[in-house]
Amino acid sequence: MQIDWSLKPFGDLTPQEVYDILQLRNEVFVVEQNCVFQDADGKDAGSWHLQGRRGGQLVAYTRIVPPGHIYEEASIGRVVTSPAARGTGAGKELLTKSISSLYDVCGRGAIRIGAQLYLQKFYEAFGFAQVGEPYLEDGIPHIYMIKS
Repeated sequence: MQIDWSLKPFGDLTPQEVYDILQLRNEVFVVEQNCVFQDADGKDAGSWHLQGRRGGQLVAYTRIVPPGHIYEEASIGRVVTSPAARGTGAGKELLTKSISSLYDVCGRGAIRIGAQLYLQKFYEAFGFAQVGEPYLEDGIPHIYMIKS
């Protein structure tokens, strides 16, 4: 089944879309990864939100963050695919769409991400390179990566 993509600034999201986004982020980042953290971090309002839906169900999501909002560079964060969509190529399609969407709304420039360490090879396949040493975030090893 094809994924339908939409990109919206926070103020254009419907209450149902906000609920679906928070539900998916909590399903994966809090429950599946057994990580208690403050997901609602005050950065959503100034960001763009890329949603991928199959049959109306949210299966993939990222937050596109303009430069200066979190990092000096633009950023892609809260990268998540539904457990039901894994192994279908949805994650690769999500990151491809995220990069092109970021360029559309922020212009072409460097992209910084804070990636879970185990996904380093995945992000390298999209042109990201590690910068700095690994660090722990909420008990999970992460690395900063830049796509020039």
